Amino acid sequence: MSPPGPAHERLAEAVRRITHQLVCTEADPEALGRAAAAIEAVADDLAPVTPEWTLSVPAFSPSKAPHDYFPFSPQIGLANPLAPPVRVLVDDDGVVHGTANLDGAYEGPPGCVHGGIIASLFDEMLGIANITAEVGAMTGTLTIRYRSPTPLRTDLTLTARHVGVDGRKVRAEGTIHAGDRLCAECDGVFIIVDHERWRAAGGAAPA
Repeated sequence: MSPPGPAHERLAEAVRRITHQLVCTEADPEALGRAAAAIEAVADDLAPVTPEWTLSVPAFSPSKAPHDYFPFSPQIGLANPLAPPVRVLVDDDGVVHGTANLDGAYEGPPGCVHGGIIASLFDEMLGIANITAEVGAMTGTLTIRYRSPTPLRTDLTLTARHVGVDGRKVRAEGTIHAGDRLCAECDGVFIIVDHERWRAAGGAAPA
């Protein structure tokens, strides 16, 4: 499969819009039926050129940009409509920075981002910090402290940094803020995996 491009990202963004509208719409059943028929037609059109299963772009690509090596990530993938609208970059010191503004599709408590969404974003951000430090590893544990509600429809800033390595254990930490207010923080322990054993267990080792 070739790397995704602008057309993938455009379609993913359109599906994100539809997802938000479906969650929040006040449309009547007839309008919803017309929308469903239109989307079903698009799905039928794409079905013949969509394999049942294919690996996407390898997790470890030559690019150092997270959106390039995780284009289909369900957390930050610009070509995956499941991913929240998060933009991520890595600074010269290896610190990962993200920005996001999440809508009603990601709601947990009224007006707030679901805690599970927060956990998944931390998982990805801390993983990226480790990859940047050239010690990519599998998640062992995430310890998340929800300090205050994380609001919807608000500009959020996310940070993550690699902390260190102790044997097979790789440590990273991160935060989410709404303005100056700390919403959540996370400490993660990741495990360096032997790729041959991973393949033997049925996993697909990174390229």
